Amino acid sequence: MNTIVSTNYNFPNQKSVYKGKVREVYNIGDELLVMIATDRLSAFDVVMPKGIPFKGQILNQIATQMMKATEDLVPNWLIATPDPNVAVGHLCEPFKVEMVIRGYLSGHAAREYKAGKRMLCGVSMPEGMQENDKFPEPIITPSTKAENGEHDEDISREEILAQGIVSEEDYLVLEDYTRKLFQRGTEIAAQRGLILVDTKYEFGKTKDGKIVLIDEIHTPDSSRYFYADGYEELQQKGEPQKQLSKEFVRQWLISNGFQGKEGQQVPEMTETYIQSVSDRYIELFENITATSFEKADVSQIRQRIENNVLSYLKTTTV
Repeated sequence: MNTIVSTNYNFPNQKSVYKGKVREVYNIGDELLVMIATDRLSAFDVVMPKGIPFKGQILNQIATQMMKATEDLVPNWLIATPDPNVAVGHLCEPFKVEMVIRGYLSGHAAREYKAGKRMLCGVSMPEGMQENDKFPEPIITPSTKAENGEHDEDISREEILAQGIVSEEDYLVLEDYTRKLFQRGTEIAAQRGLILVDTKYEFGKTKDGKIVLIDEIHTPDSSRYFYADGYEELQQKGEPQKQLSKEFVRQWLISNGFQGKEGQQVPEMTETYIQSVSDRYIELFENITATSFEKADVSQIRQRIENNVLSYLKTTTV
């Protein structure tokens, strides 16, 4: 299984490297960012010990397709995709919050609701809901952007403004962009027989002060999807929905006694299990994009990425 789980490139005019849970971002000349989507898999803010074949390609290609499908609504950072695992974009200063928007009571929100909470990030949730019910209106439930492997934390709009994490003027733009992107994502999903359940967006500010969408959008790592067909019937029966997201990984971990808490061990990931996760990501790609997935040549994946990025950088003036 030829996967890429880490990189150590030294590109021309490289200023720094930031390594996130899944992506590694190279600053080129304080002008461009080269973002490499690795095959790392993270859940509960923990990076799993083995990579998933083609996962980075899948995430990168979904994200770039969705950026192009929303650029008329919200400006984004993307300039080019010189390799299946690589996106190149404008250097931005990221906002230190993730804008999470939820159309349905699922995942983290459902777990909080089951625990008796009716307030999430300062937003009230109606009484009498069952898991996976649709909210009357989508709710925005931001989280702080964790650094150094720490857990993202729920935070309210009021706390964000009070702590000066984001100015009120900028936050109003983030909220507006979040709602517009979620509406477009919902429409795209519906065309493909899917329901966009919840998702998160990240934003940054360019050197000239423009707020733009960055990182990933509408991927199975950042979003949760249900199949529209059968949704109502399953809800009426109180049965789980079939999901298109990495929630299936989280559920596998929970069933094996792991939720990222201190002292817990990541269960063994066999080759059979890893292959099943890769197959599931390919299924997600094909459903979300309505196109067939074409596996890139991974026989020399590190060299391929380096060659493609170097060829692209030769065409720029950075």
